[in-house]
Amino acid sequence: MSKYDPLWEYIQNRGEQTFELTFAEIEEITGVPIDHSFLKYKKELLEYGYEVGKISMKEQTVVFKVRT
Repeated sequence: MSKYDPLWEYIQNRGEQTFELTFAEIEEITGVPIDHSFLKYKKELLEYGYEVGKISMKEQTVVFKVRT
């Protein structure tokens, strides 16, 4: 089980084509701060039918979209 599983499930249950979450929202969902390990774990999201789009360090946001 990954520390990001709650986030992946949240994204899948949300069911939107594309949406954005802030780092703070991700931390609230997972209970852990987003860090560099997110880049390693983001490939797990593919199993849920989604992928990570743009990650903005400046705005502290992550775009998620349905896997194409």
